[in-house]
Amino acid sequence: MTGRSSSSESFAGGAAALGARVRAGEVSARQVVEAALEELAVSEPSLHCFNLVTADAALEAADAVDATVALGGDPGPLAGVPIALKDNLCTRGVATTCSSRILTCWEPPYDATVVRRLAAAGAVSLGKTNLDEFAMGSSTETSATGPTRNPWDLSRVPGGSSGGSAAAVAAGLVPLAFGSDTGGSIRQPAALCGVVGLKPTYGLVSRYGLVAFASSLDQIGPLTLTVRDAAVALQVIAGHDPLDSTSLDLPAADYTAELGRGVEGLRVGVISDFLPDASATCSGAVRQAAEALSSAGARVEEVDIPELLHGLSAYYLIAPAEASSNLARYDGVRYGLRVEADDVATMNAKTRAAGFGPEVKRRIMLGTYVLSAGYYDAYYGQALRVRTLIVRAFERAYERFDVLLAPTTPSVAFPLGAKTADPIEMYLSDLFTIPTNLAGHPAVSVPFALGEEGLPVGVQVLAPALGEAVMLRTAAALEAAADPGARGPVRPQLGEALEGAVS
Repeated sequence: MTGRSSSSESFAGGAAALGARVRAGEVSARQVVEAALEELAVSEPSLHCFNLVTADAALEAADAVDATVALGGDPGPLAGVPIALKDNLCTRGVATTCSSRILTCWEPPYDATVVRRLAAAGAVSLGKTNLDEFAMGSSTETSATGPTRNPWDLSRVPGGSSGGSAAAVAAGLVPLAFGSDTGGSIRQPAALCGVVGLKPTYGLVSRYGLVAFASSLDQIGPLTLTVRDAAVALQVIAGHDPLDSTSLDLPAADYTAELGRGVEGLRVGVISDFLPDASATCSGAVRQAAEALSSAGARVEEVDIPELLHGLSAYYLIAPAEASSNLARYDGVRYGLRVEADDVATMNAKTRAAGFGPEVKRRIMLGTYVLSAGYYDAYYGQALRVRTLIVRAFERAYERFDVLLAPTTPSVAFPLGAKTADPIEMYLSDLFTIPTNLAGHPAVSVPFALGEEGLPVGVQVLAPALGEAVMLRTAAALEAAADPGARGPVRPQLGEALEGAVS
């Protein structure tokens, strides 16, 4: 159903290589951005990756990059690189909706720290990408603007909640996009779309300007075509930010320095507890990846961490509890949608009823319930204790291993509409990614193999807190051993939406 993308041949070498060419004057930023906008105009109607395309602003930013180069200056490592921003990252004067009716047309008065750092590095934003409403979902089907489609097969989901960003990279519309990961929302769509998705250590990247879902779990990270680009992007956005009280007081490191060192002597643990819950192709890809690392000199063995299987239950108590608190600010008074009524209480109720979708309402109600008197200790308090058990289980595992290996998803991309009627089935899509968020550790998904219907399969590398360097070394080794056909960009089958898909 797909072919290799002709979208931007200049993207073939990745974002970092493209930035180097612009800095050297081999190609202009305007040429690059114009080519990207042309391809976006062709593919976007079939994919719906973007909620908003900011073409005029992108061309102005590209011209500014070219002017800096012409004067002999250095615009930064991502000079002229077209990027896409998940629509829960605040952008000054540009609509930021979180794919929710309740924030329709809201324009923040400030930029997120990550947005500022990317602009300072020369990156050019093409616009805001679609997501599950308020990042609550695993398929990008809860978006108030409609679902995004997977470029590999337009009848299937791209994953979620950062589905728009993942699909944009997979289709070759941009070589670099950004998402947020609360329970797997970068890594899961990366796996389903055949791209690299990196969730950093909690606190390594500033959350200032990220519209909050669950504040103790949220983290911003890149989606890219290559592991090297993920390392470069992380280097740009990482580092201390005094505007974020949870930001680690550490400078950004050079995450590319050790990519070529290989894995000789590294201790790799394959999480055996996850394999029975993955499809044959997903578990098989993990075993193939383990064999590849072993052949490259790593010491590989299976490890049992049964506590991780309780992560899903704990997450769906902790995350909704935090969401019910964070989303209380959307009341029709300060910003966003307002449904008029005779009194404030009725206005609040009508605004939220009209503004929030079914999944967001479900999680708010669940979160409010578990925080209520008489239920707090039995549910929320117990979930926090399980979270502690998971953190300690990871600590024991990392005493024996440098990194851990696991499936990213239980299956390849599933058809649109296949799981929308069964929330539990949808939640199980994040079974293998959630424990990392609960622990605050980094993880990266690497496209490694092809599964059913020729769809990509991702393998996940997990590391202890601030273990990004060794994690990316391992990911680079996996990338070198992977089936090259499992990685984007691919050119989507264009035209009308396939019959039977969700509209």
